[in-house]
Amino acid sequence: MDHDRKRILIIDDEEDLCEILQYNLENAGYETEVAHSSEEAIKRKISAFDLILLDVMMGAMSGFRFADKLRNELKINVPIIFLTAKDTENDILTGFSLGADDYIPKPFSVNELTARVKAVLKRSGKEKNKIQQVLRFGDIQLDTSRKRLLINDERIELTRKEYEILKLLLENQSKVFSREDILTMVWGNEVIVTDRTVDVNITRLRSKLGNHGQFIRNKSGYGYYFEF
Repeated sequence: MDHDRKRILIIDDEEDLCEILQYNLENAGYETEVAHSSEEAIKRKISAFDLILLDVMMGAMSGFRFADKLRNELKINVPIIFLTAKDTENDILTGFSLGADDYIPKPFSVNELTARVKAVLKRSGKEKNKIQQVLRFGDIQLDTSRKRLLINDERIELTRKEYEILKLLLENQSKVFSREDILTMVWGNEVIVTDRTVDVNITRLRSKLGNHGQFIRNKSGYGYYFEF
């Protein structure tokens, strides 16, 4: 599987339409999977997909009900494009109120759908990158674009190395890094430093984090990790 390709889940009870969509989207460079009902789709690992193409009029669980379940019960925010013959103003407003990213009335051209898929994926990618600029864990906020740490909205001044160590641990929560790992990833070939340098910086960092310093843990004999 090519992990750089976007994955699209097609949910529609019209098998012929699913085949057409799958064929054209895969030709456009996407990976696709098909489910012919909401009940079938809910068994999939929905969060593994980058986009859902969702029919509204289906069996026991409509597309609207499926979207509502994703957003409000399962708290899954994968982008959704509704595909439906229900194109009244109320239907469209209902779709957007349920968190739809786009709404395409049937019948539609494959070229139009492909263009809209591309636009939604591009937009959602930008939003995802924007969110990832701030690493949040409880009261800790590390703004990676401004290189700034806030705890309970109070700014905490860090040295460059303290910031880079904290960023490394926050981005890889629960992963244990040896002192050698941290030296290589944070200091690189800048200067000749010893393992003790890491311990000193971790001690200072814990002190600056106050009560939150406890989340930087040490696995004896292995190294440091962050666990909230």
